[in-house]
Amino acid sequence: MDSCMLVVSLILEIIFIALFSSHPVVAANSKLSREYIGAEDKGVTFSDVPINEDVDFHFILSFAIDYTTSSSSPPSPTNGDFRVYWDTQNLNPSHVSSLKTHHRKVKVAMSLGGDTIANNEKVYFSPKTINSWVRNAIDSITDISRQYHLDGIDIDYEHFHEDADTFAECIGRLLFFLKQNRVVSFASIAPYNDDSVQPHYLALWRKYGHLIDYVNFQFYAYEKGTNISQFLKYFDEQSSNYGGGKVLVSFGTDGSGGLSPENGFFMACRRLKHQGKLHGIFIWSADDSMKDGFRYEKRSQTLLAKSI
Repeated sequence: MDSCMLVVSLILEIIFIALFSSHPVVAANSKLSREYIGAEDKGVTFSDVPINEDVDFHFILSFAIDYTTSSSSPPSPTNGDFRVYWDTQNLNPSHVSSLKTHHRKVKVAMSLGGDTIANNEKVYFSPKTINSWVRNAIDSITDISRQYHLDGIDIDYEHFHEDADTFAECIGRLLFFLKQNRVVSFASIAPYNDDSVQPHYLALWRKYGHLIDYVNFQFYAYEKGTNISQFLKYFDEQSSNYGGGKVLVSFGTDGSGGLSPENGFFMACRRLKHQGKLHGIFIWSADDSMKDGFRYEKRSQTLLAKSI
């Protein structure tokens, strides 16, 4: 082979590796920042939260729950008939419209389920039947989405009265309808590493993962004092569990566990970014961050906005 042919061959090989390598260096990185808001009735508003215009930002209203809202009796399951439980005084449809007018790149989603409801009573996924739950959920979530001008949906059930396959079928059918009919444009799930929780989300992922755009993995549910090497190990484990998915990293500002910003969270993010694995950062939650002036939101968005 003459020298010209050798050069051409080497160039083609380099191009092939760049295009088809299974381990891209930069392309997988994202500038996505996501924030849960409104679960704790602390009066936080959209305008309180700093937004870097160089990132893609999602607010996630927390929560819509298929439980009754009567003030005269304890909350009880409604079989997919969702009601708004976030702080509607400070986070209402007009606030969403105003937010989007002033920040064109910001999108707003709602999260379903959550951990607890009034008086710290656990929120359970409790369908009577798959068909009836899906039918009710489609109707109620479509109404809320249109009323609030929402773009997406997040699934955050943490307690279950039904098996993993039933959960997967209910949520999967719901997501299919919402996306097929353009009620929402993106969907995420919020699992964490617990034997009573993770199997439900893995069952959903196996059958309906193609409908899920982001995995908001609750890394702050790991033990307090997690260090950088442990965090990166957990990230690799969950990236394997949700193969092909965009697993976002996370921390809590409520004193929960995992790798905290003080102990190296942002250093771990920079390592992931250099490896092309930083699909975004989400924070629980704006309600808790307000007391410290959202200092970690600012750092997160600065990191995401910067080039490597």
